[in-house]
Amino acid sequence: MMKINNLLLAFSFIVLLGTSCKKMIDEETKDVVEQKNMYKNLYDADAAIIGLYGQFQQLAAQHVVLNELRADLMTVTANADDYLKQIENHEAKLGNPYIDPKPYYKVILACNDMLYHFDIMVQNKILDNTEYGVRYADVASIRNWVYLQLGIQFGHVPYITTPIQDVQTLDAVVNSGKYAPISFDQLLDSLVSVQQQLAILSPYPEGSSLITTVDGYSTGRFFINKEVMLGKLYLWRGKGDDYHNAAIAFKSVMETGGTGDYYTYRMTGASKGDNNDLAVGYIRYQEENEGSLVDNNSQGWRSIFAREEDQLFDREWIWYLPYSTLFKPENPFMKLFSSTQGSYLLKPSVQAIDNWNNQLQKNDFPYDARGVKFSYNIVNGQPEIMKYQFNPNAQKWFLYRAGELHLDFAEAANRDGHPAIADAILNQGIQPSLGNAIIDQGIPYVFDARKSSNPSIAGDWYLNAGVRGRANLYSVPVESGSTISIEDHITNERALELAFEGKRWSDLLRIALRRKDPSYLADKVYQKLIKENNPNATAVRAKLMNQQNWYLPFKW
Repeated sequence: MMKINNLLLAFSFIVLLGTSCKKMIDEETKDVVEQKNMYKNLYDADAAIIGLYGQFQQLAAQHVVLNELRADLMTVTANADDYLKQIENHEAKLGNPYIDPKPYYKVILACNDMLYHFDIMVQNKILDNTEYGVRYADVASIRNWVYLQLGIQFGHVPYITTPIQDVQTLDAVVNSGKYAPISFDQLLDSLVSVQQQLAILSPYPEGSSLITTVDGYSTGRFFINKEVMLGKLYLWRGKGDDYHNAAIAFKSVMETGGTGDYYTYRMTGASKGDNNDLAVGYIRYQEENEGSLVDNNSQGWRSIFAREEDQLFDREWIWYLPYSTLFKPENPFMKLFSSTQGSYLLKPSVQAIDNWNNQLQKNDFPYDARGVKFSYNIVNGQPEIMKYQFNPNAQKWFLYRAGELHLDFAEAANRDGHPAIADAILNQGIQPSLGNAIIDQGIPYVFDARKSSNPSIAGDWYLNAGVRGRANLYSVPVESGSTISIEDHITNERALELAFEGKRWSDLLRIALRRKDPSYLADKVYQKLIKENNPNATAVRAKLMNQQNWYLPFKW
């Protein structure tokens, strides 16, 4: 049983259980790092972890802006300030808060301090090996996530894993040259090594003092998924057996529910009788009527971002952090995206809208419903990003979900020499694509998609609908045996499925690096800017044809 007055107070940074939450979140990393007297028992360690996630949550706006506005799916509105315009035009200058690396390093400092003290706690038998292992892995994985983002945005960065007293001391250390920036490739090697060596990759177990229900939220999905982090790092590095190992990690998470669970993270399709699902669907027998699109906060694809936490929510969401409307950290997305509750600074690009409008639904409606209505909507005559706005009582930073997990697995499988499985996951699902059978292409490419009444068989994957199947779209034609063709379709699908969730620059960069093809990234950004009538389009493309210009200037 957890200590209520210690741990529950810590959870209040998210769920508004007391006025002390504002004080907790307003503290600088210095206060977190110097709390050396708090590491006296298990609950002190847990409170430190929750404080870390509060600090981490303050990266949300920077993360989404850099990963979307630098790419091709998001653009500025007339209300945008010069800082945002600099980001879109790839000409960010010193003083632009979005390119400041210090917020990332504040989180890293807190991680380093906590890992150091966790080592002491286990040596002193304050934590047993299991308590230590799962907490150490959580904090180390958060640090790896932050470092991966630093590498994606800045390229060469200092890699610091030892405790440093505070940010002021870090200033002196960085400026002294003691930790010379390392390359992105070197950074990935280090991050993979750390993640591989973690003793525990499974989530916090039920019964853990960190797992509880507070204000209607189960805290289990507040914490980073360590297997996903390992898979992501393999996917980024892409050397030797990395793609195979990435597929193993992603498949393990896809099968979280175990045998007999057909739904958890398995991407099922529409429930046509009652529309209680996470799919693009229409009211039964009215499928040819556009007005019958299921469009509310508790049914269908839109509800992925709007519904309260329930069984269907748990089938999609792997990692998220909720916001309070009363206490810090405040939700930054309403200010960025909303015209009625914010400043309406950013909006969908014409390119993003065109992407959705170039799709065809199975009822032959000539657009992808994941776009208009669900990812964006027209408000007062202007396109407005909606994923973060549907439910003002359940505002969240969306970090990782089943849709992305399946596309990650497909990307890894394709590069690992299993294009048919990648195609199935991308398009209509295992059984429709590969048949009513056990698909066995070796670990991790074993899928039981059987379904029969006599004998009674229901394989765990027989309901899998694929990413496009769940979206009620026809399959994209895949050039047989072409790794590049399938990869192009997967990356395009990521734009349709994951738009505005802070993924796009990372996706374009990863593919461009893998192919050693600057034009892949440069052309995507150029096409966006051309459609926005941006006079800098040609200059930006020329700049991005030089790989060194893919990265922001690292200025301390």
